[in-house]
Amino acid sequence: MHSRSLMVVGALLLCSGGVVSAQTRPPDPTDDTQIWSEVQITAPLQKKFDLIFKGTFRLGRNVSHPVSESGAIAIAYKATKFLTFETGYQYQAAQPSAGRKSYTSTLSFNGTVKFPLGKFTISDRNQIERRFRNSRSDNTRYRNRLRVEYPLAVGKTKFNVFVSNEVFFDVSNKRWARNRVAFGANKKLNKRLTGELYYMRQNDGRSRPGDLNIIGTLLRVQL
Repeated sequence: MHSRSLMVVGALLLCSGGVVSAQTRPPDPTDDTQIWSEVQITAPLQKKFDLIFKGTFRLGRNVSHPVSESGAIAIAYKATKFLTFETGYQYQAAQPSAGRKSYTSTLSFNGTVKFPLGKFTISDRNQIERRFRNSRSDNTRYRNRLRVEYPLAVGKTKFNVFVSNEVFFDVSNKRWARNRVAFGANKKLNKRLTGELYYMRQNDGRSRPGDLNIIGTLLRVQL
């Protein structure tokens, strides 16, 4: 009777071990291919103030699952012809890999200098943001994006091509955390709509996944 009880206990332990093993989540990938879609709606408040609404949807896990949804609201102030300030709030829900979820609220402030240089248009955005995260400690980071645009025409079709580079500095942990390089084109579709298509490469050795190949679209709506 005693030996039979031991056999039953042993069988139960083996079964429970198999269940735990089957439920263990595999390591998160370091790389991913994603599609990003964004809409920005700008409504004028006064001569120098705009109200901006932003919505973003990201498809990832090698373009098979939704991995991020976010909404944002911001106010932009055109200080001069070449300088604009913007402050805003963003809420993001993310599912970067199977079994992982995170929620982030972000307060941001940025200043963008934009000016012509011959046929080129140069813009330099400096942004500071405070992120409140449910799954990790809150943190502050600085972002700098340099972008260069150039007008082209194919027949009667006019559009702009651009290239940009953005670096991220984690202020809380005092380290450079991420880099994004992008190139693409944008075209004014009508008086109120502008469309943009781009490819972006993100390198981030700490996030999982952090090294991304991205095809992105952006639709700007001017009310």
